[in-house]
Amino acid sequence: MSVESRALQPLVRQLAHLKVLSRLMGHELHAQASSRTLTLSREEVVEMQTTLDLFIEEAGRRLGSGSGTTSAADAVSAEPTLVAARN
Repeated sequence: MSVESRALQPLVRQLAHLKVLSRLMGHELHAQASSRTLTLSREEVVEMQTTLDLFIEEAGRRLGSGSGTTSAADAVSAEPTLVAARN
């Protein structure tokens, strides 16, 4: 295995989470193609959230172990505060 391919392995693993999410969303779009709106079950939304959380955690760890100038805690504290949607 070359040095370049070893360096890309963490990125490939990290992107795998997003590939799963993209496939799930693509499946739902295809399955509900006749409808203008999509309906997702609570379980599907939880799976999407879990996938995104795993990606965010891994990215935070990589950021924290990078140059050493920015810690993962600094990255988390810089995140905006989320506000619930109004229906």
